[in-house]
Amino acid sequence: MVGNRDEAEDVLQSAFIRAFRALASCRDPARFSAWLYRIVANECRTFVVRRARRERRIIRDEAAFEAGAVDPAVDARETLEDVEYALAQLDVDQREAFLMKHVEDLSYEEMADITGVGISALKMRVKRACARLRELLEEVHDV
Repeated sequence: MVGNRDEAEDVLQSAFIRAFRALASCRDPARFSAWLYRIVANECRTFVVRRARRERRIIRDEAAFEAGAVDPAVDARETLEDVEYALAQLDVDQREAFLMKHVEDLSYEEMADITGVGISALKMRVKRACARLRELLEEVHDV
């Protein structure tokens, strides 16, 4: 959800600390995993918003970026980078729904339990995410 393994590990650690501190507030121990997943998802959202604010302050020199760019030797790595870039362009809610459905392989019912969002809204988020990813990846490969 955050697009970088190291940052994801930091977010996960922060989420576990938050969960540990709030353990007494878990009202239904039978639904512990949904409670914990919601904490992790909220930490991810918070991190992504903060990172976006931070990155807006950075001035990017496209010429320097292009000059320093090195082509990866493996097509699989390029494809992975394209997918990661496209995922990063999605709205946070769409990215979360897409990843829960297609990476975590959760059912819509499980997703609804975790997020508190209705099933029809989740289906629409996944559908829109797929459409947007298709557009973004087609743009990358047409260039």
